[in-house]
Amino acid sequence: MASRREGRELAVQALYQLEVTGDESGAALTHFWRQFSTSDSARDFAMTLVEGVRRERRRIDALLAEAAEHWRVSRLSKVDASVLRVAIYELLSCPDVPTRVSIDEAIEIARRFGTADSAAFVNGVLDRVAEDLGVKGRGDDPEGTP
Repeated sequence: MASRREGRELAVQALYQLEVTGDESGAALTHFWRQFSTSDSARDFAMTLVEGVRRERRRIDALLAEAAEHWRVSRLSKVDASVLRVAIYELLSCPDVPTRVSIDEAIEIARRFGTADSAAFVNGVLDRVAEDLGVKGRGDDPEGTP
């Protein structure tokens, strides 16, 4: 669904901006949302993801730290961390979204905004988180097609 993909990208960009500027105020987010012309559904989904990540940040970062062996969360690139946080929030709190969709979308966003290694790193971390959460395969079609 295009509006969800756009919402995920907006959420990653918003979280990245908050991380870079260090300003997590409501005013900073309001300013961010005004910068983008997008559909209401994409903006609403992005806002849900951003607020969810902010609310569940400790839990998300704990799962991320556990899955990203040999990497401290603070040492991850801000892009990769933002992509991973959005996807982990989806794995935790969006049971209507198939796990494969959350992971595939995160990989594509990492490929678009991250480094040459980001997509593979994001894939590996999210596969581990999905396994740890017991949601690997959630929403998959029984015949193996999405």
